[in-house]
Amino acid sequence: MFTGLIEEVGLIASVKPIAGGKKIRVIAKKIMEDVKIDDSVAVNGVCLTATKIEFDGFWADAVGATLNKTTLHEIKSNCSVNLERALKLSDRLGGHLVQGHVNAIGTILEISKLGENYYLAISYPSQIAKYLISEGSVTIDGISLTIADLDSSKFGLSVIPHTWKTTNLQQKKVGDKVNIETDVIAKYVEKLLIFKDKEINKNTSDGLSEDYLTKMGF
Repeated sequence: MFTGLIEEVGLIASVKPIAGGKKIRVIAKKIMEDVKIDDSVAVNGVCLTATKIEFDGFWADAVGATLNKTTLHEIKSNCSVNLERALKLSDRLGGHLVQGHVNAIGTILEISKLGENYYLAISYPSQIAKYLISEGSVTIDGISLTIADLDSSKFGLSVIPHTWKTTNLQQKKVGDKVNIETDVIAKYVEKLLIFKDKEINKNTSDGLSEDYLTKMGF
């Protein structure tokens, strides 16, 4: 579990093909203070497991669905990546709950400066529309951000100068692909509502009673 608060921007030093995926070497400094083998690290919002530790970075494997569903399938050497270590239970939750499980890939449609802040417009696929709300949380390449405006195919983000300077957003350009993770709370609410509907439908033949509806939380 992560917060979406980027700790540092690392550099992809090497990408090697392996059976069914890629082996990635990431150069980092700050997070290497306590990263160990088997620790989880969010790399551009993708939860990866450190498989080898070196003095100036770590190695991780990206395989299967991780490559198919994220921008890591096109990762190359010398790319800058946002890095965050897994959340400790004693840490402050400054961003929002982030799993490191990417839901979709978006495309940057616009980058503009609004005073001291920056504005990004990002397109998204229709299947995640139900999880997005105006002023709700969304994760872009591992960064916890708030949706400023929203329509059926894209959302806008207002980025403060600090976030712009301390993440790889400053290196992005129109047309770049980004990893999108929606708020996990929305997905749990959806699951609960689907389950309730199924339970109600299952009991319809027996007749709905006040006791049953109360039991189901209505």
